[in-house]
Amino acid sequence: VQLQASGGGSVQAGESLRRSCAVSGRTVSTRGMAWFRQAPGKEREFVGAIRRNGGNVSMFYADSVRGRFTLPRNTAMNTQYLQMTDLKPRDTAVYYCAAAFRGLIVSSLRTPGQYDYWGQGTQVTVSS
Repeated sequence: VQLQASGGGSVQAGESLRRSCAVSGRTVSTRGMAWFRQAPGKEREFVGAIRRNGGNVSMFYADSVRGRFTLPRNTAMNTQYLQMTDLKPRDTAVYYCAAAFRGLIVSSLRTPGQYDYWGQGTQVTVSS
């Protein structure tokens, strides 16, 4: 199983970026996908997640990005986008996508250990 992430780069504060993450190598649909980020000297931080439970789809966001970042609902179950708007210098970090094939528990979906596979991290740099 591979997660191929794309997007990212360097932008000015207030600008937008879109990242994508595609899962390959497994025919079973994910039960959820998430984005985390890690800034230098800091722990990996939850950004957002989309959880699928039967026909129900729910999105969850960290307080620090709610209202600015969006996980669009899309028909490709094993591809997920992260739309980032109004970027701020504090958003500068290496961003990682992750996929879960087991059921995600709402109370723990912000925990990296809940995810089965990870994509390579890519840098997002926001200048003031």
